[in-house]
Amino acid sequence: MKITVIGAGNVGATAAQRIAEKELANEVVLVDVVDGLPQGKGLDMYESAPVEGFDSKVTGVNTYDATANSDIIVITAGIARKPGMSRDDLLNTNAVILKSVTEQAVAKSPKSILIVVSNPLDVMVYVALKVSGFDRHRVIGMAGILDTARFRTFIAMELNVSVEDVTAFVLGGHGDSMVPLPRYTSVAGIPLADLLPQDKIDALVTRARNGGIEIVNYLKTGSAYYAPSAAAVQMVEAIVKDKKRILPCAVYLQGEYGLKDTVVGVPIKLGKSGVEQIMEIKLTAEESAALKKSADDVKSNMEKVKL
Repeated sequence: MKITVIGAGNVGATAAQRIAEKELANEVVLVDVVDGLPQGKGLDMYESAPVEGFDSKVTGVNTYDATANSDIIVITAGIARKPGMSRDDLLNTNAVILKSVTEQAVAKSPKSILIVVSNPLDVMVYVALKVSGFDRHRVIGMAGILDTARFRTFIAMELNVSVEDVTAFVLGGHGDSMVPLPRYTSVAGIPLADLLPQDKIDALVTRARNGGIEIVNYLKTGSAYYAPSAAAVQMVEAIVKDKKRILPCAVYLQGEYGLKDTVVGVPIKLGKSGVEQIMEIKLTAEESAALKKSADDVKSNMEKVKL
């Protein structure tokens, strides 16, 4: 198994480190345009192997030759948000970057599965899909896992319980119009509505929607990377180990949930071939309307991108 991570910034480097430490690949290749950055970080990671006890080889490069025949490619390249910026503000700059890296990566690894992490996430999945020419089951966006993790974290904090006992789903686009589903949220099987009043649940939903910008406002010169990288690596592990995990991920829909030709987060079965099934769960009229609005927001941004 060979895995390439494109982008040696905080998200990419942390993802590469987690992949190596979990031994999800024999070889991990870290790519970045900045001379010396992936080489230095890659070597530093590899030097931690004797201490951490992993045998995955980590290599940092500036070109794509060393990425040839990768099984999975994780794309984190692009500029990060700053305070006052929405994910959509990154649209055109990151679309150009994503188009370039996808072209170069898939030329060397035409049979790979792409996991997109760059923002604005849903539109970048669309860019990678169109540029690669891959079937939609091989181009997947990391968003719902992160949004769900944030929602689960805030619920655990509010109830003072283990995050392991909190189950939740967040659907829709990765942004202000994401759709947390309290109705499908429980703590050790107990419905969230039995544990918290509606006003508390609404506040947690709002905080989950604003989870990314909350961290951006703290950091001021960067954005989140520990949780995003962990979410991306969970997807990598599900593919590598063919775990058949049911996870909320961004995929290109062709009629599912009544949506067509747009990318949004929905629950999927993730295994060795990528998206093995799109799970269509029952939504209320209100939830369906929120998902459609989220999808429409994504589609309007997709139309702004010229490929």
